[in-house]
Amino acid sequence: MQNEYGQGTSHATGGSKVPQGVQDRAPQGLEESLPNKLHDTGSGTGRQTHALNEGEESIVPKGLQKAVPEKLERMLPNKIHNTGDE
Repeated sequence: MQNEYGQGTSHATGGSKVPQGVQDRAPQGLEESLPNKLHDTGSGTGRQTHALNEGEESIVPKGLQKAVPEKLERMLPNKIHNTGDE
């Protein structure tokens, strides 16, 4: 059973070099931020932005958008990094 942060089960759909116990306790956003060659969640390259329009609605550099955890992205005001959250 997952908690509100997506913890409780691994989200890997392919191979992973991350120990199973760590996978089970890690938040889903953290798992998805890892490169797929280390922990394959099936989410493209493993790094993604959560800003609208592929990150175009952000003044944050795209590399940084893709490197930080989703929770941190969503904490930024929409006028700086628009995730569509209210």
